[in-house]
Amino acid sequence: MNTRLISLGLVVAGASACGSASVSTRTETAEAAAQARANVRATSLGDTSGDVEGEGRCATGPGRESSEYDTSGDDIPDVRKVFKVMGTPPTIRLVMVCRESDLNSDGRKDVVRYYNDEGRPMREEADRDFDGIMDQVTYYQDGLVVRKEVDTDRNGIVDLKVFYDAGKPVRAEADLAGRSTATEWKPNRWEYFEDNRMVRMGTDLDGDGRVDRWDRDTEFKEQQRAAQEAAATSGETSDE
Repeated sequence: MNTRLISLGLVVAGASACGSASVSTRTETAEAAAQARANVRATSLGDTSGDVEGEGRCATGPGRESSEYDTSGDDIPDVRKVFKVMGTPPTIRLVMVCRESDLNSDGRKDVVRYYNDEGRPMREEADRDFDGIMDQVTYYQDGLVVRKEVDTDRNGIVDLKVFYDAGKPVRAEADLAGRSTATEWKPNRWEYFEDNRMVRMGTDLDGDGRVDRWDRDTEFKEQQRAAQEAAATSGETSDE
């Protein structure tokens, strides 16, 4: 099978696996380039320009309270939680609606997760390469991941989408040709998974949006067939 596949591990590993970047060592040119990319990604991945050094991405204001935590032991807060004040006296309660983390201690929040009024996660944005720009968005439903969208080449446009069922990847779509825009998704590679293993891959070779070639993991199917036959044989033996 063609091994030039979507790197699912890259998606699953998340931001913590990326190397760090120092804000203090960036040049003015790099900062300008990052801001230009941020303007594009604000359209394709959501508005990611709200964080600056020392501030956060979680919105605060009337009806909200926030708390900061130092989880790294350097006496500098690296996690901030924002709570929404729910109810009226005397039954007021706080529900966390946003949580953001600075993973590499550069003063910028690298991961921010948004919650609904029930405290369930809805969306998480992550800066996997610590350049100050979010390049991965994870969507949740009923507390489980249902989709991840990634800008793998850092050009400001999503080029990989992974779909999940019951928390496990079942399908991935990739735009390897770079034909997608912020408003139109044009994949040319489709991958299907069983038990976290890719078993089938379709490729659009001529750019018409249809699969022209299928590649299958025949070894995996043979293993499944052998396991089913062994189980059937074991059942027949036990009946005797």
